[in-house]
Parts: sequence; C-alpha cells; structure tokens
Amino acid sequence: IDATAEIEVRMDSKLVVEQMSGRWQIKHPDMKKLAFQARDIHPRELITFTWIPREENSHADRILNDVLDGAPSSAREPIQQNFLMERLISGEEPTTIYLIRHGETILTPARKFSGSGPLNPELTDIGISQAEAVAKEIVKLKPDLLFSSPLRRTQETAARISASTKLEIITQDIWIEQSFGKWDGMSVAEVSAEFPAEYKHWLAGTSYIPPEGESYDEVTARALEGIDQVATENPGKKIVVVTHNGIIKTAVAAIIGARPESIFRIDISPCSITTISVWPSDNLMALRGCNERGHLRG
Repeated sequence: IDATAEIEVRMDSKLVVEQMSGRWQIKHPDMKKLAFQARDIHPRELITFTWIPREENSHADRILNDVLDGAPSSAREPIQQNFLMERLISGEEPTTIYLIRHGETILTPARKFSGSGPLNPELTDIGISQAEAVAKEIVKLKPDLLFSSPLRRTQETAARISASTKLEIITQDIWIEQSFGKWDGMSVAEVSAEFPAEYKHWLAGTSYIPPEGESYDEVTARALEGIDQVATENPGKKIVVVTHNGIIKTAVAAIIGARPESIFRIDISPCSITTISVWPSDNLMALRGCNERGHLRG
C-alpha cells in the first residue's frame, strides 16, 4: 500500500466503527491488541472508518463466506470463545444492571409506534399498577443506583421505584426510546398505508432509518454505550435502569451475540425485569435473566 494513500474502511458494525475511530473505548484486552495492530498498519491520520447499512455489505459477506468454505482445513490453535467461565471463578465482582421496561401506556395495547417523539404518553391505570408491582420486586434486590430515560412513561415508573427504594432518579438521555420520526403515534396499518415502501424497508433489516427517525443499529450502539458507561462508573454495584422496549431488546441481542435481525423475535413486556452482569475489567457481558414477569402475576 502506498504510504501516502488515504484509506476508507467501510464496516456494517456501528460499534466497531466508533471504537476504531477512537470515540469509544475498547476494553477487552485481546480486541484492544488487535485494534492497535490494525491502526499501526498505516498512518492513522490517513484512515477513516465509515459505517454502512448491513444490506449494502451483503456481497462482501458472500465473497468471504465462499473463500472460507473453500479454504483447506489446517490444524490451528482453537480460538477461545467462552470467557464467562473464567469470570465466574475469578472472584471479580460484576456490575449488575436491571433493565426495566416502563409500564403500560395507551399506545401499548394498541401496538402503535411509541418512540421518543412529542406524544410522550403517560401511564394508564394498568401501567401504574405494573410500576408499583415492579417497585416491590426491585426493593428486594437492594439496588445502589436508579437511572431512567427522561420520557414521561419511564419517569412515572421510576418514581414508584424511587419511592420504594429511597433512591434518587438519575435521568439520562442515552436510555431514551428509539425515535420513529414521522411514524410516532401511528398504527402499523396507518404506517403501511402512508409509507408503504419505507415500511417494507424497515421490516427487512435493522439498518433502515424511518423518516426523521433512528435505526435499530443506532439504538443498539446507544444501548451498549449506556451499559458500558454505568458499568465502568459503578463497578460492582447494583444498577436499576428504567428504559424502553427498543433499548432492552437490542441490548439482549448484542449481549448474547445474536444476529441483529434477532430483535424481530424479541418483545419485552411492560415492567418486566431483564438482568445483565458486566465485568468492568474487560466489559464482558452476560445475560442473567430476560423479560421476567413473575412479580406481575400476583
């Protein structure tokens, strides 16, 4: 490669783009080592990292898969994938994060798009009962800190938890719901009728951005950034985060290493509890419980 050449690296992982660009921290030691090696191949000021939608990268994926399928097998050292076992016996205390979806609003049973737009609905009577039920469950866990999205439905849910735990609500924009832009407050039938082409693209993958909205890929990156932030700043603590369906299901898919499209098979119930552990030394994450609703059945 010409030492003076300007190189653009195009990737379909927004998280990796942010990390390689130096805007987000890389914590895993093995990944950090690889990142440094990659950055030293060429003058850093001549390299830019650009995110592209996953569907635009499908041809490159096919080429790589064809090469790998046809490559002769050779004896190589196995690449470690299971790091959780070592953490569990290491004695390192993880940060425990309880992700709580807010209680029901008028849009929840109607299955209407309810994002971060100006509609900002409040809890229904059922939603208030759900919030009170999850508050009774959370107090048993003895959390140290309580975070919340700034939207009304999360603030009203967090207020019940705050009253039960005596914890102050720490409001952060990073936990806000996905923006659906012009679709906010509309039903599926209304969106498919008024935006037929856009709606088909939205159903087809996680990278599509609704008109004036936000893609699922962007929500995933934001959710992981929020988790990394609270885990790093509060090692070994128990953290409650009152947030939204989009944040929780994208985080779950990313943590278990599922394909991004797996979020279309995940639905998080109002006032359910999803529990994750984060080991701050290298940001290893583990799913400990998902969409738990036992406290709502009483």
